Amino acid sequence: MKVEQCGLLVIGGGAAGFAAALEAATAGIDVTLLEKTADIGGSSAMSGGCLAFAGTDLQQAEGIEDSDDLLRRDLIEVGQNDADPALIDAYVSHQLDTYQWLRGLGLQFSPSLEASSGQSVPRVHTVDPADMVRLLAAKCRATGRVTVHMSTGAQRLVRESETAPVTGVIAEGPEGPCRFESARGVLLASGGFCRNAELVHRFAPQYAEAVFVGGEGNVGDGLRMAWKLGADMRDMAYIKGTFGKHPTDELNNHSCLAVYKGAIAVNQDGHRFVDESISYKLLGDAVMRQPYHTSYQIFDEPIFQSGDDRVRILDFGRRMEEGLIVKADTLDALARQIELPAETLRDTVARYNRFVDEGHDPEFGRETLVHRQGELRRIETGPFYAYPSTAAVFGTYCGLRIDAQMKVIDVFGEPIAGLHAAGEVVGGFHGGAYMTGSALGKAVVFGRLAARSAMHAEGAAALAH
Repeated sequence: MKVEQCGLLVIGGGAAGFAAALEAATAGIDVTLLEKTADIGGSSAMSGGCLAFAGTDLQQAEGIEDSDDLLRRDLIEVGQNDADPALIDAYVSHQLDTYQWLRGLGLQFSPSLEASSGQSVPRVHTVDPADMVRLLAAKCRATGRVTVHMSTGAQRLVRESETAPVTGVIAEGPEGPCRFESARGVLLASGGFCRNAELVHRFAPQYAEAVFVGGEGNVGDGLRMAWKLGADMRDMAYIKGTFGKHPTDELNNHSCLAVYKGAIAVNQDGHRFVDESISYKLLGDAVMRQPYHTSYQIFDEPIFQSGDDRVRILDFGRRMEEGLIVKADTLDALARQIELPAETLRDTVARYNRFVDEGHDPEFGRETLVHRQGELRRIETGPFYAYPSTAAVFGTYCGLRIDAQMKVIDVFGEPIAGLHAAGEVVGGFHGGAYMTGSALGKAVVFGRLAARSAMHAEGAAALAH
């Protein structure tokens, strides 16, 4: 079997993996990165391109007051007080530096900032996610210290005994089985398991009939390899789909969220069923309980015009061009097109408009457009629109238990020596729900932190020799 030596071994070619590789390579470490598929990017490249940062120059330019404390509070609240405070602190403490690092690499952020799920102020910093991964990969190549093996899937972690550190992996590459040995252990950035129907059903049977969207290689390889070594897991009960995915659209891998601009969500009977301002993960739970797991986002012309073509989840114009949004001059005509009871839809909208006027929603308690942001809007000015929406499992938002140094923790609460993890393969950061931008943000922030930790882990120098 072919054997290759390296300073640090990174598993996964998405945002977390390349951020980790670049961090280590910049510090003078030779890195080998394995990517299971023929293309880089994984779920990162397929995401909406949102990163959650606080205190940035873009926020200051728009007069948005944000802070570490507010970001921390929002993450704790949206996670339903069930995320690991140490991981939240790690993210909060390093997010602004990571934003500035990305800017320094030349990454372009959209100057338009939006408030979205779980955010008390606008902090959605938007990029082209595929371009971001390509940029990180190019910067890795430019160091001359990163070797990337494509179409090479890690299969087993290697250690000499149960108490010995992880020193590499057995993998399968284009030329057959191979072994990679690492002086500083293994950093798992292999993504989640939304493409593994058996694992999803095991942990979240309520989502067995959801739409699944994610990186081609996201079948849980990293999770299972660490699991075999006794790794603990976090947040497995919180696997959730994201609300706003069109049930039959095969062109787009992201949601459309008119509800965060003022739309309401109605089921097949024409009734509202949820507070539309909550996290779209919780909205995903709600829509999966509706008939046929489907709903419609109902909105009017002013809400349609408030969309933003620079933010994928708010690009209503593009969705209209693609024929995904239904449009009609009246609510009755709209109801006929989407086959809802016209009188019920008309009454639902009228009742909601009264709630807006009265400043109180007694049915579901909606107070704002999204989280604590935005005044509610009447739906009254034609033409009117409907966007069919279900829940899609874009990412699993759970996984390996890690500590604040990104060390993988076993079922007895002890770190597994030589094993770090970052990105979607880890759990504990999101808790019960999800803030927009925190997954892609976590990938880059935690990827860098994991590389730093691996470089300075106790025993790394000894392994290197």
